[in-house]
Amino acid sequence: MSAPALAGVPRRAPAALAAVAALVAIGAAAIWSVQPPAARDARAPAADFSAGRAFAQVEAIATEPHPVGSAAQDRVRDYLLGTLRGLGLTPEVQDTVSVQGAKLSASAGGAGFGRVRNVIATIPGTASTGRIFLVAHTDSAQVGPGGNDDAAGTATIIEVARALTTGPKLRNDVVLVLTDGEEACLCGAKAFVDQHPLAKGGGIVLNLEARGSGGPAIMFETARNNSRLVEVYGRAPKPVGTSFAVEIYRLLPNDTDFTAFREAGFTGLNSAYIDGAAVYHAPTDTPASMNTDSLQHHGDNALAVTRALGDRDLATLRSGADATYFPAPGLLVRYPGGLVRPLAALALLAVFALAWLARRRAVTDGRRLLKAGALTVLPILVAPVLAQLYWALLKLIRPQYTAMPIDPYRPGWYRLAVAAIAVLVVLAWFGWLRRRLGPATLAVAGLGWLAVLGLVLAAVTPGGSYLATLPALAGALGGIGAILLRGWWSVLAVTLGGAVAVVILLPTVIMLFPALGLKLGATGAFLTVLLGLALLPVLELIHPRAETRNGLDSLRARRVASLPALAALLAVVLGTVVGLRVDRFDAEHPALTHLMYALDADNGTAQWLSDESAVQNWTAQYVSGKPHLVNTTLPAFGPEELHTGPAQPASLPAPKLTLESETRSGDGRVLKLRLQPQRPVRLTTLHVAKGVKVTAATIGGRETVVGEVADDGPWGFGFVFHAPPTEGVEVTLTVQTAGKVKFRAMDGSDGLTGLPGFKARPAGVGVVGSHSSEMLAVAATYEL
Repeated sequence: MSAPALAGVPRRAPAALAAVAALVAIGAAAIWSVQPPAARDARAPAADFSAGRAFAQVEAIATEPHPVGSAAQDRVRDYLLGTLRGLGLTPEVQDTVSVQGAKLSASAGGAGFGRVRNVIATIPGTASTGRIFLVAHTDSAQVGPGGNDDAAGTATIIEVARALTTGPKLRNDVVLVLTDGEEACLCGAKAFVDQHPLAKGGGIVLNLEARGSGGPAIMFETARNNSRLVEVYGRAPKPVGTSFAVEIYRLLPNDTDFTAFREAGFTGLNSAYIDGAAVYHAPTDTPASMNTDSLQHHGDNALAVTRALGDRDLATLRSGADATYFPAPGLLVRYPGGLVRPLAALALLAVFALAWLARRRAVTDGRRLLKAGALTVLPILVAPVLAQLYWALLKLIRPQYTAMPIDPYRPGWYRLAVAAIAVLVVLAWFGWLRRRLGPATLAVAGLGWLAVLGLVLAAVTPGGSYLATLPALAGALGGIGAILLRGWWSVLAVTLGGAVAVVILLPTVIMLFPALGLKLGATGAFLTVLLGLALLPVLELIHPRAETRNGLDSLRARRVASLPALAALLAVVLGTVVGLRVDRFDAEHPALTHLMYALDADNGTAQWLSDESAVQNWTAQYVSGKPHLVNTTLPAFGPEELHTGPAQPASLPAPKLTLESETRSGDGRVLKLRLQPQRPVRLTTLHVAKGVKVTAATIGGRETVVGEVADDGPWGFGFVFHAPPTEGVEVTLTVQTAGKVKFRAMDGSDGLTGLPGFKARPAGVGVVGSHSSEMLAVAATYEL
């Protein structure tokens, strides 16, 4: 805790060395706990998962972009059917039209529909108590082959199915659900849960995803009341997941195929590896970009959890509460959610007890504690702010970083710099106040803030409370031990308190950096500060004493004390310099750009469009000026501001809209329309003029809810239909108007090559992984 508290230690240097060595070893083990295992080649035993065997499936699937409805996706589907039949299974194709929920389609310019073809196969159980669903999507984004997203998940399921069919049969049925249209609209999963007989009665879902090219396979989402299911997951070979990640994900607008299952009442787990996000949805998402260790981790856990669930009575896995859990070396620590608030209160009481004991032993006093408590806000606030300023500085140096989805290609050195910024702030704060307020005072204040944060999290995001509660509790108990015990026992008490913080917070920092990226580097800096505050008692142990009889010795001690801060500053500079040198753009790691083309068939005019926040040099030859709304002519793009520029019109046909019949009902006129693209397209859209009230709509045979229409723009009800059939989409609308109805139809295909005025990107300039990248849209207005 402090020099007086550790007075019983005969030699300070050996004690400090022992404590540091122990914490370094524990930190290394904590880092190892969230690293994927080594990939196993195709010679692995038949009953085991082999990344080598699974990677062969990845290479077969991800040869080219294969979005929903494309000929390339037809090839992938045929390959999967043949592969599953080769395993002795009887796969089927669910060919249907699916409609999104309003929440999922809000950004798509209206309700979302799609024609999907899911591949489904069942591995029958011997006496099934329910169904286990292994889910991954087979389609890719339109500009990338999807080597990771989600050939990794699809290949994992195939390899898991191979292992299951070569071993003893499980008790429960295992259903393989290889969905279509996830990237476009999550329509495949929605079609399965809404329409397929196997979805009746629900079950347990294991969804496998990827948002990057490497890192551990993290279980980042669960259905609610996950306690017993997390217990099963905790027995996987290397379980990596935190209840904090689940809490954060529940607050985000992000969705995967798991969303449709969860909202339909299924329980289950959602896993993905997420590092290397620069390739996300981009042409660089190739099999070659994949870290096969991550694929091995995906498969090891999926196979083990499936086998564990396969022999359980699935009805017993329902629970009434969430668990709190986090990874530790060799296990997944977990405890009931009902303990969250009591533990948070206990941590605060322990810190109060430490403060009371420190005052009784004259280590500190109330006035200094109040000052320290107020001043501890500084590192908590300053470090995250500096982390965001650091990212802003990097974008000034490298403007191309503004278009990166989450992280640069090689963010490791920058992450080190952000962590070092947080360490530097804590060390500078500690060095500034140590002699004024005393190290014990600062340690108690730091633990106090952790305890308070634990209480706040317990109320707001209970699954994340452990991040502050347990380090505060362990640190307070360690501090009490340091005061009450003598000699090496006091050193042990302080070290054990710090060890708990290292085990809990260090892996979280490592996982959150790729999860949120340098764009939100403040989060990593904030957690690093929490770790620093929890380690203040250990920091004082290794801090050289300046209170010596010899003035020269005192000066020397202060210089030695400044070495950690200088080391942290060096890490910031080194991380930045080396990061800029290592993370260079080239043909394999191109700077990402965004460009679209839109043709207005009404007047034959065309324009280039880009959603880059800061227009890059290559894009600047097509667009300029400030971004503005384009929903007047392109309502499918919604209320999004885009950069625009004039383009040469191409000779391209607009989608055709015809009125096939008109009848009257009690609610108004019923218009039966057909929307038919006149060229191969990925999607088509239709919007009705805002003045026309639409009371009912059926698109492609599927009814949709007609909700409120936003106030912006001249267009009202609309929809997006992905993978439209060649014969077009049947549309039935009930409208309340006497006159003709104005419509705006649009379709979109992929690829700008061949358009007049387009110049191919040079080496080192690539395509951002956006769903609208490289889109070629043609729109026309109709009055029917």
